[in-house]
Amino acid sequence: MSRMTINGRIASLPDDPDMLLIDVIRGTLNFTGTKLVCGAGVCGACTVLVDGAPVVSCLMPARAAAGKSVTTVEGIGADRLHPIQNAFMAHDALQCGFCTPGFIVEAAAFFDRWRAARGTATPSREEIGAALSGHLCRCGAYEGIFRAVTEACAGHFDGKDIVPPRIEARDKVTGLAKYTVDIHHDGQLEGLILRSHLTHAKIIEIDLAPARAISGVSAVISLLGDDQIVRYVGDPIAAVAAKDRTTALSAIAAIRISSERLPSVIGLDAARQPDAPTVFEKSSRKKAANASEGTVAPAAWKQNVRGPSAAFSHKAKKARSWLSEARAAQNPWLVEGTFRTGTQSHACLEPHAAVARFEGDRLTVHVSTQAVFHLMELIAKRFKLDPDKVRVIADHVGGGFGSKASLGVETIAAIELARTAKAPVRIAYDRHEELSVTGYRPAAEMRIALLPSSHGHLKALSLTAYADTGAATNSTIAALARLIYPAEAKELRDFDVVSNLPPGAPFRGPGGPPMAFALEQAIDEAALRMKLDPISLRQRWDPDPNRQRLYDWACGLELWRNRPTPSSQTGRYRRGVGAATGYWLYLWQPGSKVELAVKGGRIIASTAIQDIGTGSRTVIANTVAREFELEPHEIEVRIGDSRLIEGPGSGGSRTTASVVPPALLAVQKLKTAIQQNAKRRPAPGSNAPWREMIAASPDISVSAVRPEDSAPVSPGIRSPLKEVGFMGTIFGWMMRRFSNLAIGAGVPSSVQVIEVEVDTWLGHVRARNVHTGIAVGNIAAPALARSQAAGSVIQGLGYALYEARETDPRSGDILTAGMEDYRIPGIADTPVIDVHFDEGGFDHVLGGSVGIGEVATVPTSPAIANAICNATGVRMTQIPIRPDLLIAALNGRAA
Repeated sequence: MSRMTINGRIASLPDDPDMLLIDVIRGTLNFTGTKLVCGAGVCGACTVLVDGAPVVSCLMPARAAAGKSVTTVEGIGADRLHPIQNAFMAHDALQCGFCTPGFIVEAAAFFDRWRAARGTATPSREEIGAALSGHLCRCGAYEGIFRAVTEACAGHFDGKDIVPPRIEARDKVTGLAKYTVDIHHDGQLEGLILRSHLTHAKIIEIDLAPARAISGVSAVISLLGDDQIVRYVGDPIAAVAAKDRTTALSAIAAIRISSERLPSVIGLDAARQPDAPTVFEKSSRKKAANASEGTVAPAAWKQNVRGPSAAFSHKAKKARSWLSEARAAQNPWLVEGTFRTGTQSHACLEPHAAVARFEGDRLTVHVSTQAVFHLMELIAKRFKLDPDKVRVIADHVGGGFGSKASLGVETIAAIELARTAKAPVRIAYDRHEELSVTGYRPAAEMRIALLPSSHGHLKALSLTAYADTGAATNSTIAALARLIYPAEAKELRDFDVVSNLPPGAPFRGPGGPPMAFALEQAIDEAALRMKLDPISLRQRWDPDPNRQRLYDWACGLELWRNRPTPSSQTGRYRRGVGAATGYWLYLWQPGSKVELAVKGGRIIASTAIQDIGTGSRTVIANTVAREFELEPHEIEVRIGDSRLIEGPGSGGSRTTASVVPPALLAVQKLKTAIQQNAKRRPAPGSNAPWREMIAASPDISVSAVRPEDSAPVSPGIRSPLKEVGFMGTIFGWMMRRFSNLAIGAGVPSSVQVIEVEVDTWLGHVRARNVHTGIAVGNIAAPALARSQAAGSVIQGLGYALYEARETDPRSGDILTAGMEDYRIPGIADTPVIDVHFDEGGFDHVLGGSVGIGEVATVPTSPAIANAICNATGVRMTQIPIRPDLLIAALNGRAA
């Protein structure tokens, strides 16, 4: 048996020629900082050093490491943190942290090479981008990574210990943070799911006996619904649990299935045809998944088309009439167009995963989830268990973006298998599953017509949206156009187009980016025809006070003031500057609580929330520490466990607004309790009175629930639902009653100004500079908010230029099944990003803070499209804006 040295220790290597180095590192040796994501050497998360050189361990045979020295992230800075690790912490060059170990290993190797050759000279963005080009961060923390590597190489972190702005940063840069995929119990089995290879079929018979007969298989279960019908490629049929993955694969292959193929239809266009096969018969429509975050409201069905949902329309008949008259009169100010957006996959780097374990009648489930407390409730209800006997744990979560907010098949199957096998069971999706069956932002077709009045005001708007939701319903795109740019009349209609594809799912501001892509380009086109500054027109049509301040800021930007005159450039490379506006609802979760305790002279803050990279721990620590005049690291924060006091989910940008107010109320309660129980007062003139009183305090515990907001006092601040009248009131009631979400007064808003460079020969578009202005009230964790805002821009950039989930239109198979095929932005794609926070507008919220994650990504794609139009004179109506589409548009204009 051959050996290697790993992190300074001798370790044996297996004789199995098929075993990869990552299997030994993570499995045999339990160095779980090294992450498996793509399995194809594309993402860099599995990077280790082999004799000092970076290597992707997911492709390297284990036997190839014989006689070599391997260093994982756990071995980087083992005795003292490496300057790169300190720099990553200082600049918050991370979010969820799942990709961070790979970046640390590669960046440390680059640092060592650079310092040996160049000393403390500063590397350029291009040099850093080239060195780290083999790494992907789905959260988009690239701007912080640039700063971290730049300053580390320049010597700013030599021998320097820092206190990071993110509470859990040290665990993430050292590989100590444990995610669901890292959990391993004694006797744990590996679970796999058998999925349909047909787009639509009725399962006539399923024989599980051959799988059960295989040695090493402990459980085999059916996952079919009562109608025995599968409706898309990847629909779950059965699941197995075995001693290892190889045995589980053999068991999956042994299951015998007899099926009757049913007619199928795939995609937006085909599913709308009059003769298209029906996906859901009337009796089975409730089996459709929910593609959004809210309650599914009633709507009519016609074959595969559900809708219209038009409750947010306003004087729709007048809108149609005025637009028809303008069309007949050939009104030059009438803007009409059809816009199409592609399907965007969440592409979380940590896959959907669950580890279930029963101890008697008690169930513990580690899950990569966005809602530990709500998931506990859902599990208890589905499996008819006492909620007190169900525990959901998510110490760290490697991204979610909306796809991990519900009870998924991976969790259901893991629990069923664990109960059957009487042993712990882990199910972790592979990359093919993650990119095919875990949801996506639905593609959409939007037909828009916008008419300014003769006086220059917005007279009529019509927006009809068809969403390609797969086996799901409840898209909301057109309705969102009601809550911005008031008009005399609006006709807003949403349709779901159901087909034999996996169901869509909520994705960061569901419906917001596609709506903005159409509406913000129509606004821009209206400004061109009216010969007005595009931002000035938005100021005229949009009375929202938060956005008015952002418009003032954007108008003052040098980049905007010096933008090129539209269509004024010639030559191959052309620069353009575009602007766009976005908004999201201010959401918070009623019933959210925070517990504060003094134990052993230290404050402990607890709530059953989870941190998916958005900084929940830090927001709580900062809030409590500020009130007690302490440092955030002096507050112990406990989250990620459903046994803690009820906390909110991480979705819809509700988290900060749900935990800061009860944390502040709990602070007041705890201060009172400390003072009442104080045996002695602080010394006169003490510069840390609360620190002294806490140290001397007996153990105390208090809690508080999220209160209702006070009435807004700032002019123009009110609930956006008031714009919708009675239907807005009904919608707000439904959201609170059925989704446990309150819609508050004030509108989180964003205005972005983006500069692009267009290669008119090859059709390439590169974002050069981004200014993103965001109004979300007080910033509870500034460094983290900045990282979140920049990451939102990166995801919006991917949506606009690169990302496209592709499926075979006949077989329904996913074609972009790996990270080598599904293109997300890399570090070299990152523009220079300037973030501006406007902290007004939410004084009626205790603490003054609301969420940032959704609103910061909404305007990016239209701002890029508007910039392309400014550079070239052509308007791109389809995303992603592929080179071939741009070249065709340029050629069409020339013709």
